[in-house]
Amino acid sequence: MAQATGPKYCVPFKRRRKHYTDYEQRLGFVKSDLPRLVVRKTGKGIIAQFVKFDTVGDKVIASAVSSMLSEYKWPARRNAPTAYLTGMLAGKKAKKNGVSKFILDIGLQVPTKGSILFSALQGAVDAGLSANCAKEMIDMKRTEGTHIADYAKKISGKPEYKKLFSSYIKENIKPENLPELFKSTKAQILSANI
Repeated sequence: MAQATGPKYCVPFKRRRKHYTDYEQRLGFVKSDLPRLVVRKTGKGIIAQFVKFDTVGDKVIASAVSSMLSEYKWPARRNAPTAYLTGMLAGKKAKKNGVSKFILDIGLQVPTKGSILFSALQGAVDAGLSANCAKEMIDMKRTEGTHIADYAKKISGKPEYKKLFSSYIKENIKPENLPELFKSTKAQILSANI
């Protein structure tokens, strides 16, 4: 009986099958020998970590979670201003630990212009680090929360205002004043001794 010939099927690694890791992208990160800023979105916030490759396993150099912004009186949400401030906080910690240049690692998330992932990148760059990034991917109006404030002003007095901004109202924050609060929080983070 003759055996069938032809290309053999190769089963991808488990982490690739489960859509956790892009191994080609990871190999590029390892070859660069630079720490990478890993930005991930959670259900309620943002995680930003500076990670360095090691033969034993990746090592976290510096980390920040959006919930840490509460000590700066910032209402942490899963939005562009929170991502920026979280990236800035992680960037300040990484700079203190000797990082000067990094690469952005967004994993398997799709890079989209104006994405909150790029807001976190811009926050780390504004903290004093350098990265090879395209400025056109970042929308500073969204990063400062201007779009949220404009929409809040537009629907002010309507019934959906209280529903959409209830979490801000519970914390005694007017969403219309978000850009001013953003600027003061940014100044606090930059002046903080982290």
